[in-house]
Order: sequence, then C-alpha cells, then structure tokens
Amino acid sequence: MKQRTWPTRSDACRFKSLPLPNIKSLAFHSTTIPSNSRSTRSSSSSDFRDFSTLPFDILTKIAASFTLPNLQAASLVCRSWRDALCPLREAMMFLRWGKRFKHGRGGVRPNLEKALDSFLKGAARGSTLAMVDAGLVFWEMGRKDKAISLYLKAAELGDPAGQCNLGISYLQAEPPKPKEAIKWLSQASIAGHVRAQYQLALCLHQGRGVDHNLQESAKWYLKAAAGGYVRAMYNVALCYSVGEGLPQNRRQARKWMKRAADRGHSKAQFEHGLGLFSEGEMVKAVVYLELATRSGETAAAHVKNVILQQLSAASRDRVMLLADNWRALPSSH
Repeated sequence: MKQRTWPTRSDACRFKSLPLPNIKSLAFHSTTIPSNSRSTRSSSSSDFRDFSTLPFDILTKIAASFTLPNLQAASLVCRSWRDALCPLREAMMFLRWGKRFKHGRGGVRPNLEKALDSFLKGAARGSTLAMVDAGLVFWEMGRKDKAISLYLKAAELGDPAGQCNLGISYLQAEPPKPKEAIKWLSQASIAGHVRAQYQLALCLHQGRGVDHNLQESAKWYLKAAAGGYVRAMYNVALCYSVGEGLPQNRRQARKWMKRAADRGHSKAQFEHGLGLFSEGEMVKAVVYLELATRSGETAAAHVKNVILQQLSAASRDRVMLLADNWRALPSSH
C-alpha cells in the first residue's frame, strides 16, 4: 500500500461585524447591553463588534492564507482593513508572477531563480501561499533547511498546505522527526487537506510516529478518498478487499478500485482489469490492462496479450481505439 499598530477607525465603515475563523479568542472593544434593559435602535447597534479596530498585525495573521478574491472582499469592509491588507494584496501580484516564471506561463520563459525571487517577495509581505511556493522551490533546489523554515512559518500561521508539507518534510528529514510530522499532519488533516489525510493514514497504518491503528488509518484513507485523492482511493479499495481497518466488502472494494483506475492510478487499472477479466468482461478488461501497461505496469502486459489472443480483430481494434481516446477523470492528485 505504498504508493500546500492599531489602525484608525474608519469614518465610513458600513460593516460592523463580519464572521471570520480564528478570531474567536481575540478581545474587541465593544459595548454590551444589560440583559434587563429594553432594546432600542441605538443601544442594540452598540452590541456589534467593531472589527475596524482590529490591530494590523492580528488582521494580517488572520488573512495570511487568503487568496486574492478573499483579500479583495475583506479590503472592502472598511478603510482600516483596506490599508492593513495592502501588503497581502501586493503579495498576490508577486505570487502570480512567481507561478508564471516557475511554469513558463503568461508569455514568459521558465526561470526558477526569478520564480523564487517573486515568491520570497510575496512571503516577505506575509502571504503563506507564497511561503509554501518558495519552500517548494527551495526543496527542488536541495536547500531543504530553507524549505522547512518557510513551511514552519506558514504552518504556524495556520496554512494547511504549509502544515502538510512541513509534516512530510519531517518524515523525510535526516534524521526523521515522525512525532513532529504527526503533529502537523494531524492539524492539516483536521482542516481538510486531502494529501495530509493520506499521509496521516499511512503513518497510522505503518505505526510511524504514532501507534499502529488500522481502524483510524482506514478512516483517514476514506476522508482523503472522498476528497478526491487517488492514492487514498486505491488504498480504500485494498482495505475493503482484505477487511483491513474496514469490514470486508467486495462491492465497495470494486467501486473504489474503479474510481482510482478512472483517475489514472496504474495499479488500480491493473487490478480493475483483472477483476473485469474474472467476470468475463473481456473488452473492458483489456482496455484497463492496456492503460496500465502504458503507465508502466509490466505485469499487466502479459495478461493483456493473453486476452487479446481470444478476441476478434474487430474487438482488438476497438480496444485500442478506446484506450487511445481515454482521458483520466479529475482528481486531487
């Protein structure tokens, strides 16, 4: 099963309250209404929390992982928010240019050094998205200490991708830090990061940095699979197939194996092809075995050739046409 200073109050603030995560513990300047007082229009309005008085540093930490649309929406709340979030809006520009240089998009040639420079400028302005992308470039360059430092900064600001990457980095470190890895993978998993959920499931399955627990492992495999993570779909299929962490269920095993196969998982394509062959679905079986063969599953080639000999020339041509026109369904990788 191997296989991301106090601001001035705005005079024109029309919004007095905007619910945001991670700010429940903050103290606000607000006036409360005694429970036995009669409500009036003027007194009830004072019960709202005035978020325009949030300190700039608190606000920028809350918004550190915001995307550009969220930053633009938050900047419309009041003048002080607009001013406080200006560095993060600038960071989005550097993030966009960094991605262009990294992938050669938008009419520019790929340039990893320029990409890194852009990401670092975005990170310096407080964006965790830029921190994670800069960390990825440092990791590709072999500068793992720099990458881990950026992942840690993003993770501490609550970015799930940063927490996931930090956890994986600790697993791959020399020497590994499995307990620290579990800490950050757990936080990212609870936040819904599907790759972190899959990695946490692997650790629970292997007893790495945490007690061996098949039931808990299967739970996180299922969450990641439901979120579209293909490797987790394959592992869920295996869990159902052998009854490991989940009740043995052939129907569920086949469903998840097909989902993984249809999203390009080569081993799942091989396994699903074998299952179809055992049920007498020769043409469908050969299509999946052909796809698995093209993805490097050499064992699939032998079975495919045996079945092809039993098919007519027309059926063989149809198999190749179906394989040539096949496209993987979208997934979360």
